[in-house]
Amino acid sequence: MSRRKLRRVEIDRTIHSASFGELDAATLYALLKLRTDVFVVEQGDPYPELDGRDTEPGTVHLWMARGSDLIAYLRILDEPDGAARIGRVVVAADARGNGLAGDLMSAALDMIGNRRCVLEAQTPLTQFYARYGFVPTGPEYDEGGIRHIPMARDR
Repeated sequence: MSRRKLRRVEIDRTIHSASFGELDAATLYALLKLRTDVFVVEQGDPYPELDGRDTEPGTVHLWMARGSDLIAYLRILDEPDGAARIGRVVVAADARGNGLAGDLMSAALDMIGNRRCVLEAQTPLTQFYARYGFVPTGPEYDEGGIRHIPMARDR
C-alpha cells in the first residue's frame, strides 16, 4: 500500500466567516471551486453541489486562505429542529495534513456553542469527527459511491 506524502506548508491560520450576503464574488467563486474540485472531480461524485443551502439566512461560511487561494472550508447550517449542521468540510489537496479541517471544526463548534450539531461524515473520517464529540446516529449509507454515516454531537 502506498502512502501519499503530505506536505507541511506555512499557512496563515486566520479563519474567515461570512453569511452568503457578505461573500464577495471572488470568495464565493473560490469556495465553490474548491468544493467542486474535491467532491465532484477528485472524489468522482457528480452531485448537485449548488443545493440552495448556501444562501439560507442562518448559513455561516468559514474558510482559510493561502494568499488569494481558498484552501479549507466548511459551512454551518440551521436545521428546522434547531440543531446546527456542519457540512462541506473540505481541504485543498496540496494543503492537507496541516490541521486545517481541525482548526475549522474547532471554530465552528465554538460558534455553535451548546446547540446540538449534526453532520454526514464520509465513513473513513468518523474517527476525526469523534475527536470533537460526534457519535454515529444511524446506519452507514452510500451517496454517490462514497460511504457516509450520520453523526451528532449533543451538548
